[in-house]
Amino acid sequence: MRTTRVVRRFAVTTGAALLALTGAAGSAAADGETPEKVTEAGTSFRTATAIRPDQQATAEASTGDYLYWAFPVDTGQRATVHATVKLPEAAARHAASTWQVDVYDGLRRRQACRLGTPTKTAAQDVSSVSLSCTLRTVRSWSEQWANDPLPGTYYLRLTVTDLKADDLGLPVRAEAKVTTTDAGGAQAVDGALAEPLVPGAGADGSDQRRTAAVEPEDGWSGGWWSSRWLWTAAGGVLAALAGVGGYALTRGSGRPARVPQGM
Repeated sequence: MRTTRVVRRFAVTTGAALLALTGAAGSAAADGETPEKVTEAGTSFRTATAIRPDQQATAEASTGDYLYWAFPVDTGQRATVHATVKLPEAAARHAASTWQVDVYDGLRRRQACRLGTPTKTAAQDVSSVSLSCTLRTVRSWSEQWANDPLPGTYYLRLTVTDLKADDLGLPVRAEAKVTTTDAGGAQAVDGALAEPLVPGAGADGSDQRRTAAVEPEDGWSGGWWSSRWLWTAAGGVLAALAGVGGYALTRGSGRPARVPQGM
């Protein structure tokens, strides 16, 4: 009984420590000020306007323009892009229009949407259209032949894909925002990239673009740490406790007193 009490006390203490460690690792983000709004957008990958997660971006444009924003996504994060287009007055339009958001990684590979509505048709009488796209969780490493999302700069492109020619050039107001969530150790993989997929300056150093400076506020992660380490340690501790408890329950009380010592 004394051994059982010791095992139980050790299990309670260890469990409390593991819960505290997990909670400390989960509280990654500290409260900060809301980023300032961005009031412009680029017209190509090279001139994409840099924004950060949770930063509101707006742009005045003409129907038919391509609008680009660039944002960072790090290992273990799942990004969702949101876009809203304020359409011209219904009397000025001649037909419905179809709008679309596309997301590209640092290699300009188009990334698929897991969730959301990346393409939507706006009837002639509606005043706005909202789009969204939730990407797959960013991995720390991938095979060369795969199209897995990797840490680095991502590009959000907003444009109209189906429009009557008479409506080209009408003024619109676009709004964009990117949110990120931590997917946790369940989505973690081993390995890491040598460098994040971030565009740099030109060969002569004169082509420095705003998108080259986009990165998370706390820098890029190394790629080796994830909450899987905590769960692995917890599994090892629980296995040890199970072994000690099983031994304490099955070893018995020793040799009965009525049995001679030589037996």
